[in-house]
This record gives sequence, C-alpha cells and structure tokens, in this order.
Amino acid sequence: MTMSRHTRQAVLRVGEVCAVEGRRIFVLVDAQKNVSDLLLDGEILKNVSVNSFVEIRKGFLSIIGKIDGERVEEVPASGRDGGSGFRRTVTITLSGYIDETGRFVGGTRELPLIGNEAYVLTAAKLLVVHSLVPPGEAAVHVATHYDDGFNVALPIDGLFNSHIAIFGNTGSGKSNTLARLYTELVSTLSARNAPAFRQNARFLLFDFNGEFSAPDCITREKTVFAMSTRHDNGQRLPLGLGGLVDVETLAIICDATEKTQKPFLRRALRRLTKIHTAANPAEYTRGILRRQLTEMFQMTDRTRTSQLQEQFRGLLRGDDGDDVDLFADVEWHGQQSSFRMRATEVFFRTQPARIQETLLYRAAGEYAFPVGVLAPVFAALQIQLIDDVLANRAQHEHIAPAFTRLKAREPDIARLFDLQGAADLWQSNFVVLNLNDVNIEMKKTIPLLIAKAEYARHKQDGAGRTLTILIDEAHNILSTESFREAESWKDYRLETFEEIIKEGRKFGVFVTISSQRPSDISPTIASQAHNYFIHRLINQLDLKAIASAVSYIDKLAEESIPTLPTGACIFSGVASGMPIRLSIKPLPLNARPQSATRAFSETVPPAAD
Repeated sequence: MTMSRHTRQAVLRVGEVCAVEGRRIFVLVDAQKNVSDLLLDGEILKNVSVNSFVEIRKGFLSIIGKIDGERVEEVPASGRDGGSGFRRTVTITLSGYIDETGRFVGGTRELPLIGNEAYVLTAAKLLVVHSLVPPGEAAVHVATHYDDGFNVALPIDGLFNSHIAIFGNTGSGKSNTLARLYTELVSTLSARNAPAFRQNARFLLFDFNGEFSAPDCITREKTVFAMSTRHDNGQRLPLGLGGLVDVETLAIICDATEKTQKPFLRRALRRLTKIHTAANPAEYTRGILRRQLTEMFQMTDRTRTSQLQEQFRGLLRGDDGDDVDLFADVEWHGQQSSFRMRATEVFFRTQPARIQETLLYRAAGEYAFPVGVLAPVFAALQIQLIDDVLANRAQHEHIAPAFTRLKAREPDIARLFDLQGAADLWQSNFVVLNLNDVNIEMKKTIPLLIAKAEYARHKQDGAGRTLTILIDEAHNILSTESFREAESWKDYRLETFEEIIKEGRKFGVFVTISSQRPSDISPTIASQAHNYFIHRLINQLDLKAIASAVSYIDKLAEESIPTLPTGACIFSGVASGMPIRLSIKPLPLNARPQSATRAFSETVPPAAD
C-alpha cells in the first residue's frame, strides 16, 4: 500500500531553518529524526548526516544544500519534571536549486527563510541533483557516484571543450581517468559520425613514460611515434626540412635567447635563403668568404681574429673531415697588431693584395657549399657568425653557445625528425608521441616545438575544427621548479603553454594536463583549467596548490583529498554545479595505460611443491 503524500512529507522532513548567515544555513533537526536511516515505500534512505544533501522548500522553489557540519546543544531544564534534553543542529552550505523545469542549477538564486522546512532527498531527486547533462545532449559514462553508487554521466560539451586538469599521487588512478575520459569520447563521437569526427577533431598526446602507446589504449585508430635518442631504430616525426629551417623551430631546438641569439638565427636563415636563390650558389658563397677573409686579415683586434680563425677552420676543412692547417703560411705579429706572411715583412694591413696568395684564400676560392639536410644550415650559421663578428654586430661569446647547442643536438635531430619527406604529422586524428626513450633535453624540447607549431597552424587553418593537446606527467615541461635549463628558456616554455591555455579556447584549442605534483605546475596554467579531477594527494604543498587554484571546491571536499582510495576523485568545475565525489570506472586490462604497480608476487612466483 502506497502511503499518502502528507505521510511521505512527514517521513522525509528532518527539521526547519533556524538561522541564515549568507550561504550558510542552520537547520534544527526534529527530535524524532535523530536516527541513521529512514524507511520510505520499502526503500531505505540515509538520514541527514555530514556530506549528504537536503532540500529546503521555500514556496514552490526547492533549494538544495550540502551538510558540512553538525552540533548538539543541551536544552535547559523546563516543565514540571525538571528534565533536560538535547537539540541537534546541522550546518548547510547552499549548492543550487531545482528550477521550474525540474533541472538542478548550481549557484544561489534565493536564500531560505527562517522556518522553511528541510527534507531528505529521495533517490530520484538525488539523481536530478547529480544530472550534469541537459536533455538530448551527448554524454560520456565514465564514473559512478562515490557515496551512493549510481551512474553519473558527464557532458561532452562543457567538459571536453574546456581545459581539464587531472591531479593525483602516483597510484591514485589519474592515468586511468585520462584514458577513460578520452576512450569514451572517441568511442561516442565516432559512433555519432565517424567521418566528421576524424576530419574535424584532432588529439595530440605527449606520453612521457610510454603508458598510452599500447594498441588498445584509448583507440586502435591512433598513430604512435615511439621515438628514441639512444639508437637509430626509433620512429621519426615528419618535420620536413621546411619545418626545421624556421627561426622558431631552430630557436626552440638550441634554446636561443630572445634578444640576442634568436635575431642571429633570423639573419642566418635569410643568408641561407640568399645562397639557395643565387644564380650560382657556390660562387656566391666563395665571394662572401673571400671578402670576409680580406677583412679579417686587416683587423688589429687579436681577440676577435682568434675567434674568426676558429670559425674558418670549421668551414674550410679537408675532405677527410680533419682540420687542415690553413694558417700554416700566416702568423700574427704582436708589435704591429697585424697578420703577415710567415717569417716575412709582408703585412696584410698595408699590402692587402698579398692576402690572395694565402692557403686560406685559395681554400675559400674552392669552397663548395654543402648539400644534405643539416650541413647547409650549420654552414649558413657559421658564415653569418663570421659576418656579425666582423661588423661588431654581435659578441662571439653571446652567439656561439646557441650554435654549439645546435651542433651538439645534431645526432638527436637526425634520430627524432624526418627532414626529407612532407611534414604530415596527422596520419590519423589521434597522435601519441611516446617520449619514454628520449633524453631529458629533448623531452622538454619536443612538446614545446610541436605544440607551438600545431597551435600556430590550427589558428591559421583550423576554422570549424578542434585541437586537443593532452600532456601526461605535465610537471616534466610545465614545472616552475626546473633547474636543468636557463631561467630565460624556462620562462619562454612556460609562457608558450600559458598563451595556449589562456587564448586557445576561442580558436578551438583545448589542453588536458595530468600530473602528480600540482605544486610544480605553473600557477597560471593550473588556475586556468575549467574542470578538475582531483585524486588522492598527500603532500601539503600540493594540497595548498589545489586550494588556491580550484575555486569551485568546498572545504569538506578539500579535506577528504588525502584519504581518497585508488580510482576515486573529486570532480569540480564549470561542467558541475558543485564538487562531486566520483569513482572512475576501470578500463579493461588490454585498454588500460601501462602504469599499474608491479607486484612482487607476480615477479617471484611460489616454488613448486
């Protein structure tokens, strides 16, 4: 027999509002409702307790609040028997309201009045409060409610067209969360319209530890570049020579400073273009070298001439690769501050025509501008450096470090980039860059290089499309505490990603970061995320970073972060009207990221009987 409406209301009622202090509401609990459970139509409901929801009715409006504290006060003796009692008061923080259409809306529209009645939420209304997806809109089903176990659908629009941050200690489940979210997104959108999805949505995942490269992880229709700086058998990114001969690319690869080294690279690339477009590139280059030699032999500054000699030795070497003693027939005369023919009185400063008799000048006249992939770039850099030192446009010691770094990274460039073919990164619309076997310098360089290039390309050509950049173990490249590089270069890298995360949304570029150490992440980047999945965090610095970056989280949820079990997280952000504790559903074994903790019992099986 179904109970009447009035009887249902009497069962669900728990008390009435006794005080209102801003968004904090105080409800005096009815004396007969101080029990743990209520029975309604054969269904057991949890009675009011900390972390549960209540409904406060103000006329026809249902105001929803969450209990974040309670206290008991002794009631003074009264009446003929002189006995005393207790009254229970719960403190409620308003979460939102149920509007006229029956949907839950986060935020505060009205405050309750003293005397308004408070009720326990039924299972149906609890589902309404946790319904994040408007009717008819697409959703992903990746989680259940941590406390009550029902499924919680997350909206595609509002979640994935935003910046997402996933934080949690190692082993807390953050890699599964990242994989689960994008596995469901790819599956859902492909099922709706696979051709349009492949054409209009692109995903670029930087995988620092090789966790997402397994065939069934996220999607089988993905392209994985498993790169290596340790051997020549790794896959190479199709950068193309045009992608390398770019001032931004070269500046990133050699960590060039903005005000000194980057302008030098720009001048060198202009010189390279002039050489390539000359009617006779070899003779054009020889003319430059002969002019430079003539100027050098007439200089009086010994320091600068020593620097120039080293550059000429690097350019004009023998066919066998060994340095040729091209200065065997000339020497520096200290008293005259001039070059001369060795053991003669022929000083080039007063007899410049005799310069043409030197070995060096003849070698310059036979110089062949190199062919190949990287050799022409290095030759143009050396020629430009000689010109800059001659013109006193730049100090050798300021420019040489960038050239040295680029030269030192030549083997890495050859192993990581395909410079011969076309620059076609997108063989499919989901690309994973596996950086597990890449050295630390290039681990920091490749994400910056590729993200900056793809962001610029998308802004120019990406109308009507989206680009999602996923960064696992984001502290590797977004850390403010890195000491492996110059401060100016670290600032440049952070500023680049900060620009993407601050400005990218309006161009359809979205960033998802995952990290164990939110305190290491740039505060600008951490605070610009729109939606957060916060797994277990224990370190006080990490908890403090969360408290300052995530304005949507309440005190009660924040205090529960260190005790969250594996797979559980607090979801908070613009896609949710309030923080929700979720349990992310685990993926099948074959589709999980390769990040599981290895068990000793599996490594050392028991001995046979």
